[in-house]
Amino acid sequence: MALLIADNVVPGYDRKAVAPAVSFSVEEGNFLCIVGANGTGKTTLIRTLTGLQKPLSGRVIFDKGFSKTQAGFVPQFTHSAKDFPASVREVVLSGCLSECRFRPFYSRVHKKRASENMQKLEIEDLSSSSFQELSGGQQQRVLLARALCSAQKMIFLDEPTANLDPNASENVYQLLERMCQEEKAVIMITHDIKGALKYATHVLSLSGENAFFGTQEEYAKSTLSKEGGENVY
Repeated sequence: MALLIADNVVPGYDRKAVAPAVSFSVEEGNFLCIVGANGTGKTTLIRTLTGLQKPLSGRVIFDKGFSKTQAGFVPQFTHSAKDFPASVREVVLSGCLSECRFRPFYSRVHKKRASENMQKLEIEDLSSSSFQELSGGQQQRVLLARALCSAQKMIFLDEPTANLDPNASENVYQLLERMCQEEKAVIMITHDIKGALKYATHVLSLSGENAFFGTQEEYAKSTLSKEGGENVY
């Protein structure tokens, strides 16, 4: 079942397209990696898919039974996020805010979910630490745990492994793969072609005026996967 359909979507801003029109669908259990050089519109596209900005043309269609509150989002890490004044546990729990509605407190279910996701990212020992005092890699894992709290059906990620060491990056890939095995969908921007070829079920490659969408196997057979070796910048 398709959770998301991009129907001839043109991402852009100020009436200027930053990528070609793309059409594809993402189903339960799919792991879609969006790859391409810097400046090819990857971040603008994922913001369009999440609904943070409108497409210049085309439509983003979600399954009728899907609510955006069931999706998590890990944006590109910025220095402004680094100085957020809260504890690690508070940041992770805030991923459940959309479910609280008018309730002033988090439920036991929310607290359990936050604890489980901190364990998955191996940050449970940092739960009382100040978020702004953590290293960039630790903060990235906290933000991922936060997104997992709201990712009941789908998660969007913009270069989630950018500040992580190789072992931590591999753990993130494996965690996302397990989510797909639980019939959740993953849409992730990455420069890591090696990781995309290892874990993705599908690949969307943006390059100037052209776009490629296909299975991991189709992408691996194309010349696109060879550009830049293991990474495309």
